Amino acid sequence: MELLSYFHSHTPKNSYFVPRKTYLPEKGDVNLYGPRGCGKSALILDYINAYTESTLYIDLEDPNLILTALETLSLDAYIKEEKIHTLILDHYEPDMLESYPVVSRLIVISRVPLHEGRFIPLDMKPLDYEEFLAFEHNSTATSTFNRFLLLGTLPSVAKPGQDSILEHKAFFQRQFTANEQSLLLILSQHNGQLLTTHQIYTYAKEYFRISKDFVYTTIKRFEEEGIIHFIENAVAKGAKKMVLYDFAFTKYLTSQQPFISQFDTMLALSLIKHDIPFKSMGIHGYITPNHTLIIPAPFDSEEGFWVKAQNKFTLYHKRNVQKVIMVTITNAYSFSIGDIDFEALPFYEWTVVNDEE
Repeated sequence: MELLSYFHSHTPKNSYFVPRKTYLPEKGDVNLYGPRGCGKSALILDYINAYTESTLYIDLEDPNLILTALETLSLDAYIKEEKIHTLILDHYEPDMLESYPVVSRLIVISRVPLHEGRFIPLDMKPLDYEEFLAFEHNSTATSTFNRFLLLGTLPSVAKPGQDSILEHKAFFQRQFTANEQSLLLILSQHNGQLLTTHQIYTYAKEYFRISKDFVYTTIKRFEEEGIIHFIENAVAKGAKKMVLYDFAFTKYLTSQQPFISQFDTMLALSLIKHDIPFKSMGIHGYITPNHTLIIPAPFDSEEGFWVKAQNKFTLYHKRNVQKVIMVTITNAYSFSIGDIDFEALPFYEWTVVNDEE
């Protein structure tokens, strides 16, 4: 009871919070889930600050719980005695408790979805470009985009006044175990490539003493959490294209990532964040179910891309491409070749259009 009283009277406070597109429903039990660093705890702490009814927030990673088990029975008694309306369990792992306490409203925050019928599932992802804009003040479109490239989509790094290198270092060391860090270094070196889990293990064991079981288990966990995404190949079956969940974090982990790879990853992550189904079309871009091909073309001029389009027109027809969108840094233009329309849009404009669809 004494420890619960401590938690009740020492709820953490947000020093800085920017509203997100994800928001909690007014009623019902909720499972808020998403990858580490995407802002789940910050969202909940802001919710508590605005909430008027009695809440009890428990961080299950609090060091006080290392030597003291959190028992459901004592929680039930405290909830009844203090008339707690909402219980919030942060950093929850599946099956951490045998049963949940009896409370009017339960909010459970986890890295992976719990898949339990009592909860309203609420998926939270890192920042999209529009959310990132909310962190910026009085900036031009060009300077904001440059900062987006530098800072990425993790809210703790995107805060004004932060040093991106120091923040990425702190995030890397704080959020991942030593073995996870080793695996992330390998994944970052092969970001954007076609990979199988066996290939990842083969690459990893060249540098680290790491078990096959750990690699397979962690890759599955990373994928379920949303740390990595495997993109199905529309051209050939087998290996899938792997991308890490934040392009700037990947850039921090390896200096070997060229800009075109970073830009390519930005496009894939934008599609993922806007829940747009798509597949990789080999080295040619990403294809959506409505037969739109999305191509990273950061610096291509209209004349230059027209030549490329002419050379690949037969391939596009073979793959039943009906429209091609070239995503650029600043260029905008359009043209048609035969029955295929081509349109170039700057990234910041293209990603906002995705958000509206």
